Amino acid sequence: MKYAFFPGCSLESTAWDFDQSTRAVCKALDIELVDIPDWVCCGSTPAHSSNASLAVALPVINLQKAQAAGFSEVLTACASCYARLRTANHKVNTDPSERERAERITEKPYDGGVKVRHILDVLVNDFSVRELRKRIRTPLKGLRVASYYGCLLSRPPEIVAFDDAEHPTCMDDLVKAAGAEAVDWPLKTECCGASLSISKTGVVNRLGYRLLSMAHRAGAECIVVACPLCQLNLDFRQSEAKKNRGDLPDMPVLYITQLLGLALGLPANTLGMDALTVSASSLSAQGATAGKS
Repeated sequence: MKYAFFPGCSLESTAWDFDQSTRAVCKALDIELVDIPDWVCCGSTPAHSSNASLAVALPVINLQKAQAAGFSEVLTACASCYARLRTANHKVNTDPSERERAERITEKPYDGGVKVRHILDVLVNDFSVRELRKRIRTPLKGLRVASYYGCLLSRPPEIVAFDDAEHPTCMDDLVKAAGAEAVDWPLKTECCGASLSISKTGVVNRLGYRLLSMAHRAGAECIVVACPLCQLNLDFRQSEAKKNRGDLPDMPVLYITQLLGLALGLPANTLGMDALTVSASSLSAQGATAGKS
């Protein structure tokens, strides 16, 4: 399997561990990723909240570049990038005026024909959970994991959904394939505060504590995510979220690709595990122990 890859700005900076673990897992599974040549920022939250034209044109530039390179499918890992690329495609394909405006800004034609895929979608629906299970080398037996999807991976369903909009299960299926237990909890698609992390820190901390405490109450030993903002808000801001709110044990918050990498037997240093604020070293050790048993 071969895909054009759009890493996006976060994976090139604060979420470098998501980038590293995504590439490592794909390599281990013989999924070839080819970076889109000279890709540009998709606009993320600032563009669609301030300039409707750029919110479509910026993602389209990347889709045009992928198409020019001969690709019909683009894979991305960042949930925000996924949402923006999919939204641009939706608008180009359903509104002739949006397509005309995007082509006028980019000065190139685009027919909306490049399919945008998320890494979760590809792992579950192209590679398959059954095949992944065959590749597991160090099953994470006994580990209880809360899958956190956040806002952007399953909503709005008419644009992004490759899973159930209200009760997605794709990440849970991958967790189970890794040999771990996916805990059932009610906040898997609730908002973490997203980009309010800077402007409304108090709101993010309150939402983060709610998520962390519910995951703990459900019996989870760690949380897995597939969004850089979710990871930042629940991991980096975890100590702030818990401050003055009662006792709550540290909760490692990993990218799903890091968890899968451990189960595939990949070395922790190839997965960016040292980038986590809340250490997941015990999980790495658990995987290594399981591999020897």
